[in-house]
Amino acid sequence: MKGLRHNHRMSVLRFDNVSKQYPGGHAALSDVSFEVKAGEMLFVTGHSGAGKSTLLKLIHLSERPSRGAVLFGERNLMKVRGRRVALHRREVGVVFQDHRLLPDRSVFENVALPLILRGMRRGEIARRVRSVLEKLGLGARERALPSQLSAGEQQRVGIARAVVSEPQLLVADEPTGNLDPTLSAEIMTLFSSLPARGTSVL
Repeated sequence: MKGLRHNHRMSVLRFDNVSKQYPGGHAALSDVSFEVKAGEMLFVTGHSGAGKSTLLKLIHLSERPSRGAVLFGERNLMKVRGRRVALHRREVGVVFQDHRLLPDRSVFENVALPLILRGMRRGEIARRVRSVLEKLGLGARERALPSQLSAGEQQRVGIARAVVSEPQLLVADEPTGNLDPTLSAEIMTLFSSLPARGTSVL
């Protein structure tokens, strides 16, 4: 049985014939099916307006599909409502293009937020936040406010916040859009190290 499970790694995310139509008839996605397995890193490419951001919103539950099913660890996201939406989002790390950092909180506090929400112990939070900030070259910036950071640093804080809770899935929307080539390469190296640690990357 062990060998069998090894071959069929569990699906972390599955889209079954998903379509998304917006009012006015614009079809952002039509009949999309794919699967992300545990320990996989996938790239979604396509021209502007191809539906990449819609895909992300469906995974994060800020949109619902018009047809088809989005399954996260075999759980149909259509059934996830109310308070359970927040619980689902804890299992999905999202790196947004516009960072969405809290302006009145330090870098440390921004990154610690997902762990505070989980009720993790303070010592453990500090250890994990510092470790991820060091990896992203932000060790010296933990007390800074987002407004004191460059665009590239803000992007890295957003990435730190998304990976600190070691989610099952990390979804990144053009994560290297604002970064110079050297930094982009470093970020991609960090992302590619995540599947081995149990986080699939899309």
